[in-house]
Order: sequence, then structure tokens, then C-alpha cells
Amino acid sequence: MVLVKEKMAIPIVLDHSSHQSLQGQIFDQLRHLILGGKLKPGAPIPASRVLAEQLAISRNTVLLVYDRLIAEGYLQSRRAIGTYVNLELPETSLAAARRVATLAPVLTETVIRPTIPFIGQSPIERNTRHLDFDFFPDRLDPDLFPHKIWHRYINKVSTGTNTHFSEYCDPGGLPSLREMIADHLGMARGISVSPDQIIITAGSQEGLNLAARLLVKDATLVATENPCYPGAALLFESYYAKLIPVPVDEAGLDVEQLPKSGVTLLYVTPSHQYPLGFTLSIERRLKLLDWARRCGAYIIEDDYDSDFQYRGSPLTALMGLDDYGCVMYLGTFSKSMGAGLRLGYLVVPRVLIQAARSAKALLNNGHAWLDQATMTEFIRSGAYGNHLRRMRHFYSKRRDCLIEALRHHFGSVRLSGLESGLHLAWHLPEDFPDARKLQALALSHGVGIYSIGSGTAYDYGKSVYSARTLILGFSSVNEYQIRAGIQRIADALADLPVPPPFSTATGRGAVVSS
Repeated sequence: MVLVKEKMAIPIVLDHSSHQSLQGQIFDQLRHLILGGKLKPGAPIPASRVLAEQLAISRNTVLLVYDRLIAEGYLQSRRAIGTYVNLELPETSLAAARRVATLAPVLTETVIRPTIPFIGQSPIERNTRHLDFDFFPDRLDPDLFPHKIWHRYINKVSTGTNTHFSEYCDPGGLPSLREMIADHLGMARGISVSPDQIIITAGSQEGLNLAARLLVKDATLVATENPCYPGAALLFESYYAKLIPVPVDEAGLDVEQLPKSGVTLLYVTPSHQYPLGFTLSIERRLKLLDWARRCGAYIIEDDYDSDFQYRGSPLTALMGLDDYGCVMYLGTFSKSMGAGLRLGYLVVPRVLIQAARSAKALLNNGHAWLDQATMTEFIRSGAYGNHLRRMRHFYSKRRDCLIEALRHHFGSVRLSGLESGLHLAWHLPEDFPDARKLQALALSHGVGIYSIGSGTAYDYGKSVYSARTLILGFSSVNEYQIRAGIQRIADALADLPVPPPFSTATGRGAVVSS
């Protein structure tokens, strides 16, 4: 079967007042398009009838031009298929192209354009180097995606509809999906909200953008944890905000070190602090809400991986404790379903509903309908709850495997972030190389482990955890890969001229978790 590329309209403009014939104008313009690389070898040319209709001229004129271009080697005709740019242009054509380039005028004037107001950089991207074992944080195992069930619901929601694909969606999102999310948040996170407070977004990053657009401008004071999620800090920087780092410890954000006034926005990850994994205590949660009330600040609560709780019950979300209307809750399906789905949501206080909906409408007029409708059916049917239980089972086993492998090879290890989430933090002892050196050593042996300063987190450079903490994700590696990867790190350390004094014989040390 031969696939024929669609023949698009060609940019040819005719001047009927010119002394040059129409045939000559068409020939020259087509020839220059070919020589200039605009029409590449093998590209289809419109049928003579189609081009004649486009230019409103006689078809015979176009046929004569095509015959001449074919005769000179620019085009070739394929019976029953059409006319194409010749795959091998004649040597005279290449020489003509060189002459055209040589004769092109050289611009000597400097074009002055306005300064681009945007600043910023994108967060770290995954290492493109091939790694045998990659412990990149919070990356999912593609084999665990429920492909068959998901495709079944795609077919279900797309069958019989004749308007959803041709009409704009509600900028806030599909009402049925927002209802499902509101019910889920009530049961899972202790948050009582109405569907109209929920804005469906393309992942949590777009939710952050919406919040920033509402509240952040040049010189706005924005406080964040230190260290913190880079996608948040870099975003606020791009709005010219003034960032204020606030230290974290084993009880989460140190509320006592927040500024007493002037802050407009605080970004926090209370359930599983990114990247260290600490949980904000209930005492600090209440103090934080009181601080926001007194300071007049809004809080963005990023609950990025709270669906994965392995020990006990999760604490009620900040928004579930908020009686002052100061918390915006950021949720995502990227960790539970997959980042490629690009589905998340921002829950706003009632006072911000209209502004958030307007900002979303101006951004993209609402999220794609099909994914929202499919996710709605996936949740409504109970398949989402089953999927979460299955994911927790697999990831809990992988987390336990990683802890045991670290204990086996390195003895008593200090770890944090064990109660929930998809990654943990390994706090290195003083007799080990620092985090950057150990990351480089592991990388040279085909293993990816990540220091805070490597870009997996935004590090202001003043954190007590910066130099001696490694981040290890366990969600995208199976148990065999976990054991083999940690074994390879241990072997690499043992080969150092002065290896750390760890011993597998004493590998029964306790895990210190925070």
C-alpha cells in the first residue's frame, strides 16, 4: 500500500500587471521554492487542476510549467500517484542554488527588538544517558498503567457523543470529574469543598501557574521550603517574585522562621516534604494556618503523592483544617496514573473561584474533554480505587526492598520519607563521600542516584541537608533492579582507595525515619 502525503497549497503569488508571463512567474517561484529547500525532495506538488483553481488561471498554463520543470529535472511525475519534487536534483540546480546564496544581500543593519520580559528556566529533565539502574524520584513504572481498562473507558465515553469534540469545555473542567474529585478529597484528605472550587489543570504545574498568575507579580514576597520542588521555585522566579527560603526539619517546615509580615504566598508540601519526605506535624499545621491568617497570606498546599500512604493514616490536609479561606490545594493524577496524562487540579477558596476560572479560560479555554470524561468513568466505576490499592502494594514492596538493600550493604542508615510517597532520602554518614561525589561515582557505574544540588530539588545553598543527602526513587525500578543497583553502589564504594568503614556483617542497623 502506497501512502500519499496530503498536497497542501503552495505559496505562489501572481502579478497580472507584470511584463513576465504567468507561466514564467509560476516556473520561477516553484524553482526558487525547490532550490531554497522550502519544497524538499520527494515532496508532493498539487495536481495541475488544484493549482489552477488556487491561482484562478487556466489549467493548461500550469501543465506547461510542470512539463518544463519535469524536463529540467526539478519534478518527476508518477503515474496514478501525482507529481513530486525530484529526489535527485540535477547538478545545474545545485549550482544555481549556490549562485542564489552568493547573490543574496548581506544585512548590515542591526534589528533592535524589545526585551523579552520572561525570565526563568525549566526544571531538571531526566538524565538522557543510559543507566542500568535509575533511582530517579517519583517516576512511575509504565508496566503498571491499567491499559486495557483505560482503553475500555475511552471507547465508552467517545461512543455516541457528537458535540463534546466540537465544543469548548467549561474552563473549570468537566463538572462530573470535579464532583468525583470533591468526593475523593472528602474521604481521602478530609477536605470539604464544592465542585465549583475545583479547576481541572494540565498537571500540578499548570495549577501552580494559575495560582501564581492570580497572586504573584514583580517583587511579590513568596516563601518556600528549603530545599523545595524546583518546578515551584523556578516558576515564581519567572514572575519576578522575591523568594524567601524557610528551613525544614524532621517535623516539616519550621513555622517559627517564617517572616512575620509582607509575604503574599507560601508554597509547602506538608504531607511528604519534597525532597526530604518529612511530614508537617499537626501542631505546626495549626500554627501555619494561624500565621497565614495574621499575615494575610495564601498557602499553596502541594499534595503531590498523598495517595501512597504506607504507615498509619495520613494527617488531615491543611485545606481540611483551614477555617480562614487561605489555602489553595494542589492535586495531580501524575503520580497515581501517569505524568503523560497531564491531569491535575487546583482547589481554591471561594473568594478566588471567579478569578481562577477566568485565568484558566484565558490560558487555554479548558482542559481536553476526552481525558476528563475517561477519568470520570474510571473513578466512578471503582477502577481508580482498585488501581491505587494495586499501586500501593507494588510500591510498598519496592520501598521495603530498597530499605533492606541499604541496610544490608551499609549497616545503620538514616532515612527519611518512609511513611508515604514514591521516594526516600538517604542522609549520608560523615565517613562517606559527600552526596555529589557519591552521585558521580554511582553514575560512572551506571546507577542514577541524586543529590539535592543536582537539580532534583531547588536548593538555596543554606540547607543543612544540601551536602550529605541523596534522593532515591523506588517507583520505576523493580525489586531485582533495586538490589542490583544498591549492590553496584556498594561495590563502587568498596573499590575506593579509602573505602567507608561499612560492613555487610553489621548490616542489621536500624533505619532512622523521619
